This record gives sequence, C-alpha cells and structure tokens, in this order.
Amino acid sequence: MFSAFFNSFKIPELRAKIFFTLGIIALCRVCSNIPCPGIDSVALSAMFDDLNKQQGAGGIVNMIDMFSGGALRAFAIGALGIMPYISASIIMQLVTPVFPQLEKLKREGEAGQQKIIQWTRYMTLVICLVQGFFLAKGMENPGAMLGGAATNNIVNNPGLSFQVMTMIILTCGTMILMWFGEKITDHGVGNGASLIITVNIIDRLPAAVQGMHRLLRQEGTGETSFTMIHVIILLGIFVLITAATVALTQGVRKVPIQYARTATGGGGGQGAAAQGSFLPLRVNFANVMPIIFASAILMFPPLVINAVGWNWLRYIAPLFSYGTTSYMAIYAILIIVFAFFWVANQFNPIQMADDLKRHGGYIPGIRPGKPTSDFLDRAMTRITTAGALFLCVLSLLPMIAAQALSLSPVIADFFGGATLLIICGVIIDTLRQIESHLMMHHYDGFLQKGRLRRGRGSRVFG
Repeated sequence: MFSAFFNSFKIPELRAKIFFTLGIIALCRVCSNIPCPGIDSVALSAMFDDLNKQQGAGGIVNMIDMFSGGALRAFAIGALGIMPYISASIIMQLVTPVFPQLEKLKREGEAGQQKIIQWTRYMTLVICLVQGFFLAKGMENPGAMLGGAATNNIVNNPGLSFQVMTMIILTCGTMILMWFGEKITDHGVGNGASLIITVNIIDRLPAAVQGMHRLLRQEGTGETSFTMIHVIILLGIFVLITAATVALTQGVRKVPIQYARTATGGGGGQGAAAQGSFLPLRVNFANVMPIIFASAILMFPPLVINAVGWNWLRYIAPLFSYGTTSYMAIYAILIIVFAFFWVANQFNPIQMADDLKRHGGYIPGIRPGKPTSDFLDRAMTRITTAGALFLCVLSLLPMIAAQALSLSPVIADFFGGATLLIICGVIIDTLRQIESHLMMHHYDGFLQKGRLRRGRGSRVFG
C-alpha cells in the first residue's frame, strides 16, 4: 500500500492533481482562520463554551462549527463553510424528480447538468444571504442562542451596518469555498466539496488527541484519570467502528442482470452478459443525509420552547434534552424515516425496470416490466431497513461513548455519526480515483489482494 503512495508521485499528471488539491485545501484552511471584523473574540469563545455545555455534541451550532473547520468559533470569513452549497445541491436533487423540467434537463446530458449547476449556485447565494443575516443577528443577541442566559456582548458595534457587512463577507467566503471545491473536482483528485468538509472535520483530530492526553493525565494535578490500557481499548473500539463504517459505506447487494440481445457462442455457451453483469443496490443508499436531517430537526424544538416560554412546554422540553433516552429514541426514529424518504425520492424502481426492458436486460427468474420493478422495490426496502438500523447504531455511538466513558464531545464525535461516515466515504472515493490513475499507468493499487470496488462512487452528498 505504501508503494502506491510513492508511485502516485511518479506519474506527472497525477502528481500535479495531488499538489493542486493540497494547495486549494490550504487556501480553504486560510478562509477558516481569517476573522470577520467587529467581533470580540474573547466573548465569542466564552459563548461557545456555554453553548457546548447546553447542547452537547449534537447541537446544530456545534455541527456547523465542525463542518466549517472551527471557522464559526472564530467567526471567520468561512464561518458558513461550504454547507450552503451542499444544502442547495441536496434541494436540487430532491426537487428534480418532482418538476418535469428539471428531470428533462437532467436527461439532456452535459448541457442540462451545467444548467442545473448554475441554478444550484444561485440557490447557494440566496441561502448564504439568509444564513448570514441570521448569524449576524445571533451574534448581536447571543442570549437567544443560550436560551435567555446572560452573556457578554460579542459585537462591538451592532446595527444594520454590521449585519450587511457580515452578510456580504460570509456570502463571499462561502462562494469562494464553492469555487475552490469545483476547481478540485475539475482539476484535482476527489470530490471538492466533500474533501473540504472532510479536511474541516479532521482539523478537530489534534484537539481530540489532546483531550485523550488529558484523560491520561489530569492537567496540573498529576492524578491519573485513564490508564494506557483504557486508551488502547478505546483505540481498538475505534478501529472496529471504522471497519464497520467502511463495510456500511461499501456494502451493496449485487442483483444479477442478463441481456437477451447478447449473442451466444458455439456449443450453447453464453455470451458476455452472462459473465457476471449485475445491478448494485447500496445498503446505505442515503449515506449521511438522514443523520444531518435528523440532527437539524431536533434542534428546532428547544429553540421554539425557549422562544415561546409557555409553562406547559416545560414538560415537553426534557424529551429533547441531548443525550437522554427519549432524545436518542426520537433521533433513531427520525434517521430511519429520513433513510426511507431519501430512498423513495432518489430510487425509482419503475424507471430502472423500464430501462432494463428497453436495453433487452432482465433479472433471471423475474419477468420484465412490473414484476421487475416490484422485485427491485422489495429488495431495496429490505436492504434499506438493515442499512437504516446500522446507521442508527452508528449515530448513537458518540452519545453513548460520551456518557458511558465521560468523553468530551470532540473525542466522542470520532466514534461514529456523521463525522466517521463522511471521513470514510470521502477517503475511499479519493483513493478509488487515485488507484484508477495508477492502474492506467500499470502501477499496483492500494490493496495487495483485490482492489477497491469499481461500483458506484461513494460521494458523501448525493
């Protein structure tokens, strides 16, 4: 495997792509560390400390800060991160099957895709302006974010000028990151938007290692909190969870496909279609989207309860307290619901059955047409059920680890959830692209026995 990394730099074209990608990523990290003007950094840091105590690792603010690589905590020009672009892309994917015009553009090939990408950019601009305005208002009134708790003023000169300035700066920062991501996709290695998010998540790894060191030795006291045996066990658990996440990301059910138009060879032998052609059905078809949707929705009830302030709502508020049994149950149910929602929206068994029939393809033992679409629907429902349950367990592990082992949110985030799922998916997809270049130039790939699966790409979003 290590020889494959060295061979990657022996190919001039691949070496240029790798260095280009690394250079763009470095520029993205610069955007996450240039602070916006008009902010008291000390008061901002204190507010985030209070926010983490109230919302925990599952808070929407903590999630945005993680996806932005700590830019939100520093209120940098990249505080919104590339998530507005990701959100716009998700919205376009969801509405494309609903509107015939978008579906027609999708089928027009490269020209139609460019039109959809252009509309996605416009939608990104609108989302950035809206989010930038609300983030500016949140900085002016941090007490609302803390449920009414008193806090120091974060904005030096609040008002309309600060709001407009912040909207423009944050919008420009996200549009620059979006442009960086597209350049990586076009001229670098891997999917640009996914790589930027992955690097931003990995930016927390040093803090997690530092937190693990504090578990070994309490700072300033010399009292041992965790022994080395505990750390080794945690690392072993992390390896097992990572292996399970990779299996979930790569898992597919291969539905065999044969083609009636394929000519048979002499002696009754079958042609090329019978040599193992198959239709891959992904176990985790929705990927990380159910986790993101469920986490975002669960943040609204506490905000509404704090804003309304009705007495009877106080009995409902504990149900949405992060880390409680009720919270984890609702969280798991939402993940399952959104997993099936995403599959129902993106997976069209009727269209797939029609395409197979049009090209002379069929599933052995299943008649073409409606029986094929019913078979694909049943098969996808079964594997989605297994994938959704696995996704629930993976999503609940950070909360369970934080409570059972008294781990800080920074450490617990790496034991499952969206963090580990995104990292594994993006790294596998990037290695797959690098390996394709190596194989074209007759170099060995990253695996000594077998190679990365050549099936459907593991893009994190979409």
